[in-house]
Amino acid sequence: MGKSYSIMSFGQDYYDGEVHCINFEKRPELHAVFEPNFDMVRIVDELEILLNKKINSNRDLLFFDEIQECPKAIASLRYFYEQTPDIHVIAAGSLLEFSLKDISFPVGRVNLLNMYPMNFYEFLLAMDQTLLADLLTKKPVKLSEPVHNKLMEWLRKFFFIGGMPECVNIFATTRSMKDVVDIQADLVGTFRQDFNKYAGKADKSCLDAVLLNAAQKVGSQIKYAELAVGFSNPTIKKAFELLETAQLIKKVKAASPAGIPLGATASEKKFKAVMLDIGLMANLCGLNLARDYLSSELLAIFRGAMAEQFVGQEILSATNSDLYYWSREKAGSNAETDYLMAPRGEIIPVEVKSGKGGSLKSLHVLLDKYQNINRALVFSDAPFGQLEEQKIAFLPLYYVYSSTIEEL
Repeated sequence: MGKSYSIMSFGQDYYDGEVHCINFEKRPELHAVFEPNFDMVRIVDELEILLNKKINSNRDLLFFDEIQECPKAIASLRYFYEQTPDIHVIAAGSLLEFSLKDISFPVGRVNLLNMYPMNFYEFLLAMDQTLLADLLTKKPVKLSEPVHNKLMEWLRKFFFIGGMPECVNIFATTRSMKDVVDIQADLVGTFRQDFNKYAGKADKSCLDAVLLNAAQKVGSQIKYAELAVGFSNPTIKKAFELLETAQLIKKVKAASPAGIPLGATASEKKFKAVMLDIGLMANLCGLNLARDYLSSELLAIFRGAMAEQFVGQEILSATNSDLYYWSREKAGSNAETDYLMAPRGEIIPVEVKSGKGGSLKSLHVLLDKYQNINRALVFSDAPFGQLEEQKIAFLPLYYVYSSTIEEL
Protein backbone atom coordinates (compact mmCIF):
# COMPACT_ATOMS: atom_id res chain seq x y z
CA MET A 1 0.00 0.00 0.00
CA GLY A 2 2.93 2.36 0.48
CA LYS A 3 2.40 2.80 4.22
CA SER A 4 6.08 3.09 5.10
CA TYR A 5 6.81 5.49 2.25
CA SER A 6 3.86 7.71 3.18
CA ILE A 7 4.79 7.82 6.87
CA MET A 8 8.45 8.62 6.17
CA SER A 9 7.41 11.37 3.76
CA PHE A 10 4.94 12.73 6.32
CA GLY A 11 7.61 12.78 9.04
CA GLN A 12 10.14 14.53 6.84
CA ASP A 13 7.62 17.16 5.74
CA TYR A 14 6.00 17.94 9.10
CA TYR A 15 8.68 17.40 11.76
CA ASP A 16 11.63 19.67 12.40
CA GLY A 17 13.73 16.85 13.84
CA GLU A 18 14.39 13.26 12.77
CA VAL A 19 12.17 10.35 11.85
CA HIS A 20 13.37 7.37 13.90
CA CYS A 21 12.22 4.27 12.01
CA ILE A 22 12.26 0.96 13.88
CA ASN A 23 11.36 -1.97 11.64
CA PHE A 24 10.47 -4.89 13.93
CA GLU A 25 10.78 -7.36 11.06
CA LYS A 26 14.32 -6.28 10.19
CA ARG A 27 15.45 -5.77 13.80
CA PRO A 28 13.93 -8.58 15.89
CA GLU A 29 16.48 -7.95 18.67
CA LEU A 30 14.56 -4.79 19.58
CA HIS A 31 11.53 -6.85 20.63
CA ALA A 32 13.29 -7.53 23.93
CA VAL A 33 13.15 -3.85 24.89
CA PHE A 34 9.39 -4.15 25.40
CA GLU A 35 9.42 -7.43 27.34
CA PRO A 36 10.24 -6.48 31.00
CA ASN A 37 7.53 -3.86 31.57
CA PHE A 38 5.89 -0.73 30.18
CA ASP A 39 8.07 1.80 31.93
CA MET A 40 8.24 4.25 29.05
CA VAL A 41 11.23 6.18 30.42
CA ARG A 42 13.23 2.95 30.40
CA ILE A 43 11.95 1.95 26.95
CA VAL A 44 12.81 5.32 25.41
CA ASP A 45 16.25 5.34 27.06
CA GLU A 46 17.04 1.86 25.73
CA LEU A 47 15.77 2.66 22.24
CA GLU A 48 18.03 5.72 22.18
CA ILE A 49 21.01 3.57 23.20
CA LEU A 50 20.30 0.92 20.55
CA LEU A 51 19.59 3.52 17.85
CA ASN A 52 22.53 5.63 19.03
CA LYS A 53 20.34 8.68 18.61
CA LYS A 54 18.46 11.04 20.92
CA ILE A 55 14.66 10.98 20.55
CA ASN A 56 13.65 14.61 20.97
CA SER A 57 10.21 15.35 22.41
CA ASN A 58 7.84 17.31 20.13
CA ARG A 59 10.51 17.58 17.40
CA ASP A 60 11.08 13.98 16.34
CA LEU A 61 8.74 11.27 15.07
CA LEU A 62 9.14 7.72 16.39
CA PHE A 63 7.98 5.29 13.69
CA PHE A 64 7.33 1.62 14.50
CA ASP A 65 7.17 -0.25 11.18
CA GLU A 66 5.89 -3.85 10.78
CA ILE A 67 4.61 -3.53 14.34
CA GLN A 68 2.59 -6.74 14.02
CA GLU A 69 5.88 -8.61 14.54
CA CYS A 70 6.09 -7.24 18.12
CA PRO A 71 2.73 -7.44 19.91
CA LYS A 72 4.23 -5.91 23.07
CA ALA A 73 5.08 -2.81 21.02
CA ILE A 74 1.42 -2.57 20.00
CA ALA A 75 0.39 -2.74 23.67
CA SER A 76 3.00 -0.09 24.53
CA LEU A 77 1.22 2.54 22.44
CA ARG A 78 -1.21 3.12 25.30
CA TYR A 79 1.65 3.90 27.68
CA PHE A 80 3.37 6.19 25.21
CA TYR A 81 0.11 8.14 25.16
CA GLU A 82 -0.28 8.18 28.95
CA GLN A 83 3.32 8.46 30.20
CA THR A 84 5.20 10.28 27.44
CA PRO A 85 2.65 12.35 25.48
CA ASP A 86 5.39 14.65 24.16
CA ILE A 87 6.90 11.80 22.16
CA HIS A 88 5.02 11.48 18.88
CA VAL A 89 4.55 7.87 17.79
CA ILE A 90 3.15 6.42 14.57
CA ALA A 91 2.98 2.72 13.71
CA ALA A 92 2.28 0.70 10.59
CA GLY A 93 1.74 -2.98 9.99
CA SER A 94 0.32 -5.65 7.72
CA LEU A 95 -2.24 -8.25 8.79
CA LEU A 96 -2.55 -6.23 12.00
CA GLU A 97 -6.03 -7.57 12.63
CA PHE A 98 -4.55 -10.99 13.38
CA SER A 99 -2.17 -9.55 15.98
CA LEU A 100 -4.90 -7.45 17.57
CA LYS A 101 -6.93 -10.57 18.34
CA ASP A 102 -4.22 -11.79 20.70
CA ILE A 103 -3.53 -8.65 22.72
CA SER A 104 -5.34 -6.03 24.75
CA PHE A 105 -5.56 -3.17 22.29
CA PRO A 106 -5.24 0.37 23.69
CA VAL A 107 -8.77 1.52 22.83
CA GLY A 108 -9.17 5.29 23.06
CA ARG A 109 -5.42 5.85 23.11
CA VAL A 110 -4.65 5.21 19.44
CA ASN A 111 -6.06 6.77 16.30
CA LEU A 112 -6.63 4.02 13.73
CA LEU A 113 -6.38 4.67 10.00
CA ASN A 114 -6.93 2.19 7.17
CA MET A 115 -4.89 2.74 4.03
CA TYR A 116 -6.59 1.81 0.77
CA PRO A 117 -5.31 1.52 -2.78
CA MET A 118 -5.10 4.80 -4.69
CA ASN A 119 -8.49 6.03 -5.84
CA PHE A 120 -9.17 7.37 -9.33
CA TYR A 121 -8.47 10.98 -8.31
CA GLU A 122 -5.07 9.99 -6.88
CA PHE A 123 -4.39 7.87 -9.96
CA LEU A 124 -4.89 10.90 -12.20
CA LEU A 125 -2.48 12.91 -10.08
CA ALA A 126 0.10 10.13 -10.41
CA MET A 127 -0.36 10.20 -14.18
CA ASP A 128 0.34 13.96 -14.23
CA GLN A 129 -3.27 14.67 -15.18
CA THR A 130 -3.65 17.38 -12.55
CA LEU A 131 -6.21 19.49 -14.40
CA LEU A 132 -8.45 16.47 -14.97
CA ALA A 133 -8.07 15.49 -11.32
CA ASP A 134 -9.05 19.02 -10.23
CA LEU A 135 -12.38 18.59 -12.02
CA LEU A 136 -13.18 15.73 -9.68
CA THR A 137 -12.80 17.95 -6.61
CA LYS A 138 -15.66 20.19 -7.75
CA LYS A 139 -19.42 19.73 -7.68
CA PRO A 140 -20.48 17.33 -10.49
CA VAL A 141 -21.57 19.09 -13.66
CA LYS A 142 -22.10 18.09 -17.27
CA LEU A 143 -18.72 18.31 -18.99
CA SER A 144 -18.10 18.78 -22.71
CA GLU A 145 -17.93 15.59 -24.76
CA PRO A 146 -14.14 15.73 -25.36
CA VAL A 147 -13.38 16.20 -21.64
CA HIS A 148 -15.90 13.51 -20.66
CA ASN A 149 -14.35 11.10 -23.17
CA LYS A 150 -10.85 11.83 -21.91
CA LEU A 151 -11.87 11.07 -18.32
CA MET A 152 -13.59 7.86 -19.43
CA GLU A 153 -10.45 6.77 -21.31
CA TRP A 154 -8.31 7.27 -18.20
CA LEU A 155 -10.95 5.40 -16.23
CA ARG A 156 -10.61 2.48 -18.67
CA LYS A 157 -6.89 2.38 -17.87
CA PHE A 158 -7.61 2.49 -14.14
CA PHE A 159 -9.97 -0.49 -14.45
CA PHE A 160 -7.02 -2.66 -15.47
CA ILE A 161 -4.16 -0.97 -13.61
CA GLY A 162 -5.95 -0.39 -10.31
CA GLY A 163 -4.62 1.58 -7.40
CA MET A 164 -1.81 -0.53 -5.96
CA PRO A 165 1.07 1.99 -5.80
CA GLU A 166 3.68 -0.20 -7.50
CA CYS A 167 1.33 -0.89 -10.42
CA VAL A 168 0.53 2.80 -10.78
CA ASN A 169 4.20 3.73 -10.57
CA ILE A 170 5.33 1.26 -13.23
CA PHE A 171 2.63 2.44 -15.65
CA ALA A 172 3.50 6.09 -14.98
CA THR A 173 7.11 5.21 -15.80
CA THR A 174 6.83 2.78 -18.73
CA ARG A 175 3.23 3.11 -19.98
CA SER A 176 3.34 -0.68 -20.39
CA MET A 177 0.22 -2.65 -19.45
CA LYS A 178 2.27 -5.85 -19.65
CA ASP A 179 4.59 -4.54 -16.92
CA VAL A 180 1.52 -3.78 -14.81
CA VAL A 181 0.14 -7.30 -15.26
CA ASP A 182 3.48 -8.79 -14.25
CA ILE A 183 3.52 -6.79 -11.01
CA GLN A 184 -0.10 -7.69 -10.29
CA ALA A 185 0.80 -11.35 -10.69
CA ASP A 186 3.70 -10.88 -8.25
CA LEU A 187 1.40 -9.19 -5.72
CA VAL A 188 -1.19 -11.95 -5.97
CA GLY A 189 1.62 -14.48 -5.54
CA THR A 190 2.81 -12.64 -2.43
CA PHE A 191 -0.71 -12.71 -0.97
CA ARG A 192 -0.86 -16.44 -1.57
CA GLN A 193 2.51 -16.92 0.13
CA ASP A 194 1.10 -15.00 3.08
CA PHE A 195 -1.51 -17.74 3.45
CA ASN A 196 1.21 -19.61 5.30
CA LYS A 197 0.79 -17.03 8.07
CA TYR A 198 -2.76 -18.27 8.55
CA ALA A 199 -1.51 -21.81 9.24
CA GLY A 200 -3.81 -23.56 11.66
CA LYS A 201 -6.62 -21.09 10.99
CA ALA A 202 -7.72 -22.20 7.52
CA ASP A 203 -6.87 -24.61 4.73
CA LYS A 204 -4.42 -22.99 2.29
CA SER A 205 -6.06 -24.57 -0.78
CA CYS A 206 -9.44 -23.38 0.43
CA LEU A 207 -8.11 -19.84 0.93
CA ASP A 208 -6.73 -19.83 -2.61
CA ALA A 209 -10.03 -21.04 -4.09
CA VAL A 210 -12.08 -18.53 -2.10
CA LEU A 211 -9.85 -15.62 -3.16
CA LEU A 212 -10.14 -16.57 -6.84
CA ASN A 213 -13.87 -17.27 -6.83
CA ALA A 214 -14.77 -14.22 -4.74
CA ALA A 215 -13.05 -12.09 -7.38
CA GLN A 216 -15.10 -13.75 -10.10
CA LYS A 217 -18.36 -13.23 -8.18
CA VAL A 218 -18.10 -9.49 -7.52
CA GLY A 219 -21.56 -8.04 -8.09
CA SER A 220 -23.35 -11.32 -7.37
CA GLN A 221 -24.84 -12.65 -4.18
CA ILE A 222 -22.49 -15.22 -2.69
CA LYS A 223 -23.13 -18.70 -1.37
CA TYR A 224 -20.23 -20.23 0.50
CA ALA A 225 -20.59 -23.58 -1.27
CA GLU A 226 -19.82 -21.89 -4.61
CA LEU A 227 -16.49 -20.49 -3.45
CA ALA A 228 -14.51 -23.70 -2.97
CA VAL A 229 -15.56 -27.09 -4.36
CA GLY A 230 -14.84 -30.02 -2.08
CA PHE A 231 -14.79 -28.09 1.20
CA SER A 232 -17.50 -27.84 3.85
CA ASN A 233 -19.44 -24.61 4.36
CA PRO A 234 -17.85 -23.96 7.79
CA THR A 235 -14.36 -24.37 6.27
CA ILE A 236 -15.19 -22.03 3.40
CA LYS A 237 -16.78 -19.49 5.76
CA LYS A 238 -13.66 -19.51 7.92
CA ALA A 239 -11.45 -18.94 4.87
CA PHE A 240 -13.66 -16.09 3.68
CA GLU A 241 -13.58 -14.45 7.13
CA LEU A 242 -9.78 -14.70 7.26
CA LEU A 243 -9.45 -13.05 3.84
CA GLU A 244 -11.83 -10.36 5.04
CA THR A 245 -9.78 -9.86 8.21
CA ALA A 246 -6.68 -9.50 6.00
CA GLN A 247 -8.70 -6.91 4.00
CA LEU A 248 -8.25 -8.69 0.68
CA ILE A 249 -12.05 -9.02 0.52
CA LYS A 250 -14.77 -6.72 1.83
CA LYS A 251 -18.16 -8.23 2.68
CA VAL A 252 -21.14 -6.19 1.43
CA LYS A 253 -24.19 -7.15 3.49
CA ALA A 254 -27.83 -6.84 2.47
CA ALA A 255 -29.67 -4.30 4.64
CA SER A 256 -33.04 -2.58 4.81
CA PRO A 257 -33.30 1.06 3.67
CA ALA A 258 -36.17 1.61 6.15
CA GLY A 259 -33.93 3.37 8.66
CA ILE A 260 -30.50 3.85 10.18
CA PRO A 261 -28.09 2.54 11.19
CA LEU A 262 -27.97 0.25 8.17
CA GLY A 263 -25.90 -2.23 10.15
CA ALA A 264 -28.85 -2.88 12.50
CA THR A 265 -30.68 -4.79 9.75
CA ALA A 266 -27.64 -6.17 7.93
CA SER A 267 -27.83 -9.84 7.03
CA GLU A 268 -25.04 -12.28 7.86
CA LYS A 269 -26.37 -14.78 5.32
CA LYS A 270 -27.20 -12.53 2.38
CA PHE A 271 -24.15 -10.74 1.07
CA LYS A 272 -21.90 -9.87 -1.84
CA ALA A 273 -18.22 -8.94 -1.87
CA VAL A 274 -15.79 -6.46 -3.36
CA MET A 275 -12.06 -7.00 -3.69
CA LEU A 276 -9.21 -4.93 -2.29
CA ASP A 277 -8.33 -3.51 -5.71
CA ILE A 278 -9.89 -3.47 -9.17
CA GLY A 279 -6.58 -4.15 -10.93
CA LEU A 280 -5.92 -7.21 -8.79
CA MET A 281 -9.49 -8.33 -9.44
CA ALA A 282 -8.89 -8.09 -13.20
CA ASN A 283 -5.73 -10.15 -12.79
CA LEU A 284 -7.40 -12.82 -10.65
CA CYS A 285 -10.25 -13.08 -13.16
CA GLY A 286 -7.81 -13.56 -16.02
CA LEU A 287 -9.22 -10.72 -18.09
CA ASN A 288 -7.80 -10.53 -21.59
CA LEU A 289 -6.07 -7.21 -22.20
CA ALA A 290 -6.19 -7.51 -25.97
CA ARG A 291 -9.95 -8.11 -25.91
CA ASP A 292 -11.39 -6.56 -22.76
CA TYR A 293 -9.21 -3.46 -22.51
CA LEU A 294 -10.33 -2.33 -25.96
CA SER A 295 -14.00 -3.05 -25.29
CA SER A 296 -16.13 -0.12 -26.40
CA GLU A 297 -18.57 -0.72 -23.55
CA LEU A 298 -16.66 0.07 -20.38
CA LEU A 299 -19.47 -1.04 -18.09
CA ALA A 300 -19.93 -4.32 -19.96
CA ILE A 301 -16.43 -5.56 -19.08
CA PHE A 302 -16.71 -8.81 -17.14
CA ARG A 303 -20.52 -8.64 -17.07
CA GLY A 304 -20.54 -5.23 -15.41
CA ALA A 305 -18.76 -6.54 -12.33
CA MET A 306 -15.73 -4.32 -12.91
CA ALA A 307 -17.88 -1.19 -12.72
CA GLU A 308 -19.55 -2.39 -9.51
CA GLN A 309 -16.12 -3.17 -8.03
CA PHE A 310 -14.94 0.33 -8.98
CA VAL A 311 -17.91 2.05 -7.36
CA GLY A 312 -17.58 -0.01 -4.17
CA GLN A 313 -13.83 0.60 -4.01
CA GLU A 314 -14.25 4.37 -4.46
CA ILE A 315 -16.97 4.54 -1.77
CA LEU A 316 -14.72 2.64 0.63
CA SER A 317 -11.86 5.01 -0.09
CA ALA A 318 -14.10 8.00 0.66
CA THR A 319 -15.95 6.69 3.72
CA ASN A 320 -13.72 4.06 5.38
CA SER A 321 -16.91 2.37 6.51
CA ASP A 322 -18.92 -0.80 5.96
CA LEU A 323 -20.70 -1.35 2.65
CA TYR A 324 -24.33 -2.41 2.25
CA TYR A 325 -26.81 -3.10 -0.53
CA TRP A 326 -30.57 -3.66 -0.81
CA SER A 327 -32.14 -6.93 -1.90
CA ARG A 328 -35.91 -7.35 -1.91
CA GLU A 329 -37.02 -9.98 0.58
CA LYS A 330 -40.10 -11.05 -1.38
CA ALA A 331 -39.86 -14.68 -2.46
CA GLY A 332 -38.85 -15.08 -6.10
CA SER A 333 -37.87 -11.43 -6.45
CA ASN A 334 -34.47 -10.48 -7.83
CA ALA A 335 -34.85 -6.74 -7.25
CA GLU A 336 -31.77 -5.16 -5.70
CA THR A 337 -29.70 -2.00 -5.75
CA ASP A 338 -25.94 -2.19 -5.86
CA TYR A 339 -25.13 -0.15 -2.73
CA LEU A 340 -26.68 1.85 0.08
CA MET A 341 -24.98 4.88 1.63
CA ALA A 342 -26.07 6.77 4.75
CA PRO A 343 -24.15 10.07 4.94
CA ARG A 344 -25.37 12.43 7.66
CA GLY A 345 -28.22 10.05 8.47
CA GLU A 346 -29.77 10.15 4.98
CA ILE A 347 -30.05 6.84 3.15
CA ILE A 348 -29.04 7.09 -0.52
CA PRO A 349 -29.35 4.09 -2.88
CA VAL A 350 -26.57 3.73 -5.46
CA GLU A 351 -26.91 1.96 -8.79
CA VAL A 352 -24.37 1.17 -11.51
CA LYS A 353 -25.87 1.18 -15.00
CA SER A 354 -24.72 1.41 -18.61
CA GLY A 355 -26.61 4.64 -19.32
CA LYS A 356 -29.93 6.44 -19.04
CA GLY A 357 -31.53 3.84 -21.22
CA GLY A 358 -30.64 1.01 -18.88
CA SER A 359 -33.28 -0.62 -16.74
CA LEU A 360 -33.79 0.91 -13.30
CA LYS A 361 -36.72 -1.26 -12.27
CA SER A 362 -35.17 -2.30 -8.97
CA LEU A 363 -34.37 1.29 -8.05
CA HIS A 364 -37.93 2.40 -8.80
CA VAL A 365 -39.28 -0.48 -6.69
CA LEU A 366 -37.12 0.71 -3.79
CA LEU A 367 -38.13 4.36 -4.20
CA ASP A 368 -41.83 3.41 -4.32
CA LYS A 369 -41.58 1.13 -1.30
CA TYR A 370 -39.49 3.34 0.98
CA GLN A 371 -40.87 6.86 1.16
CA ASN A 372 -38.06 7.91 3.48
CA ILE A 373 -35.69 7.81 0.48
CA ASN A 374 -35.52 11.26 -1.07
CA ARG A 375 -32.93 10.69 -3.78
CA ALA A 376 -30.78 8.10 -5.50
CA LEU A 377 -27.51 8.12 -7.44
CA VAL A 378 -26.99 6.24 -10.70
CA PHE A 379 -23.39 5.94 -11.93
CA SER A 380 -22.89 5.16 -15.60
CA ASP A 381 -20.77 5.97 -18.63
CA ALA A 382 -23.25 8.67 -19.63
CA PRO A 383 -22.72 12.40 -18.96
CA PHE A 384 -24.19 14.13 -15.91
CA GLY A 385 -27.98 14.51 -15.79
CA GLN A 386 -30.88 14.68 -13.35
CA LEU A 387 -34.46 13.42 -13.22
CA GLU A 388 -35.66 15.46 -10.26
CA GLU A 389 -39.26 14.29 -10.55
CA GLN A 390 -37.99 10.72 -10.11
CA LYS A 391 -35.49 11.71 -7.39
CA ILE A 392 -32.59 10.33 -9.48
CA ALA A 393 -29.26 11.92 -10.35
CA PHE A 394 -27.18 10.39 -13.15
CA LEU A 395 -23.44 10.76 -12.64
CA PRO A 396 -20.50 9.59 -14.74
CA LEU A 397 -18.46 6.87 -13.03
CA TYR A 398 -15.49 9.15 -12.54
CA TYR A 399 -17.51 11.21 -10.04
CA VAL A 400 -18.00 8.39 -7.48
CA TYR A 401 -15.30 9.45 -5.01
CA SER A 402 -15.94 13.20 -5.23
CA SER A 403 -19.72 12.85 -5.01
CA THR A 404 -19.38 10.56 -2.00
CA ILE A 405 -17.05 13.04 -0.28
CA GLU A 406 -19.55 15.81 -1.05
CA GLU A 407 -22.31 13.83 0.69
CA LEU A 408 -20.12 13.43 3.78
